[in-house]
Amino acid sequence: MRARRPEATPAPGAGRSDDGQIGILVIGYLLISLLVVTVVLAVTAVYIEHKKLLSAADGAALAAADDYSIDVRVGASTTPLPVLQDSGVEDSAAGYLSTTGADARFEQLGIDPATGAADGRTARVVLTAVVRPPIVNFLVPAGIPIIAQADARAELTR
Repeated sequence: MRARRPEATPAPGAGRSDDGQIGILVIGYLLISLLVVTVVLAVTAVYIEHKKLLSAADGAALAAADDYSIDVRVGASTTPLPVLQDSGVEDSAAGYLSTTGADARFEQLGIDPATGAADGRTARVVLTAVVRPPIVNFLVPAGIPIIAQADARAELTR
């Protein structure tokens, strides 16, 4: 009688092929890459719209600072001073925005109630608008609100 050799037990997973397993990894990385690109695109769109709104607010503040009245006080100082009124700042900002066509460039453009001249010499313009980022607009159907604030000071020089 001959002694039989013990049969080797196959290792776990032996005989199975790894074919096709890399496809799941590639699909996963592709989905992650598309998600990153989508987020970067949306953030960039919001950032660019905010910069455009800030530019409009700067122009409106400069226009409002140019719309001043002169206050000459008799007494110790006879230097004329420019004086801004809250209503004048709002009216000048609204006029600037309508002249430049900002209503067509921004969705739900509005002048915030914080717009005015708190110290009587500095025009503060606060604008609000809504941004709808591309691709992900179904996630935020109401849009993303943005706010831009700009200040301009009225000065008299010789």
